[in-house]
Amino acid sequence: MKKLSLTLMMLCAVTTFTFAQSFSFGPKVGVNVSNYTGGNIESDALLGFHLGGILQFGIGQHFAIQPEVLFSTQGAKLNNGNLDGVKYKTNYVGVPVMFKLKTTGGFYIEAGPQFSFRTSEDIPSQTFDHFAKNLDLAAAAGLGYQSPIGLGIGARYIAGLSKVGDFSGNNIDPNFKSSVIQVSLFWAIPVVK
Repeated sequence: MKKLSLTLMMLCAVTTFTFAQSFSFGPKVGVNVSNYTGGNIESDALLGFHLGGILQFGIGQHFAIQPEVLFSTQGAKLNNGNLDGVKYKTNYVGVPVMFKLKTTGGFYIEAGPQFSFRTSEDIPSQTFDHFAKNLDLAAAAGLGYQSPIGLGIGARYIAGLSKVGDFSGNNIDPNFKSSVIQVSLFWAIPVVK
C-alpha cells in the first residue's frame, strides 16, 4: 500500500509539473484541533500544530494543484472509563495533494486526498502497545485567501477514511477515524509567473 501511495504521488507531481504555467513554494504553519469519530470511543478534542512546506503549480488563472509535506500532531483526550482524560497523541508526516479553485480576488476553495505516515506516538504505556497504524488515509476540503504576493490564510477539514488503529482491549472498538480542523498561515513565494 505504501509503494502504491508513493507511486501515485510521484505520478501526480510529474504530471502537474509538466502542465504548470506558474510555480510557487514556501512555508506553512498552523493549529490543529483533532478528535476521533466513529466506533464506541468517547473523546474530547486535542489542540496540536502543523508545520512544513507547500508547492503550488498554477494551471491557468483559476486552478492550481498544491502538494504539501507537513509535520502534524493529532489525537484526542479519551473519556472511556479508566482512560478518562488521558491524552493520546500521534505525530504524522502528512502529504496532502490539494486541488484549488481560485477567484481573481484571491479567495479559493480546495479539496483532495491526504496520506499521513506515523512518525511517533505518545500513548500511556499501560494501555496499548501500538495504538495508531503506520498509514492514515484521509480526504480534505477547505477555503481561504491568498494575496498577490503569496501570503495566505486557510482553514481545512480533514476526515479520516481509514481507521486509526488496529488493536484490541480496554473495551474500545478500534473502528474509529481521525477528524482534524486546521487553520494555517502560509507563504507561496512565486518563482515562475
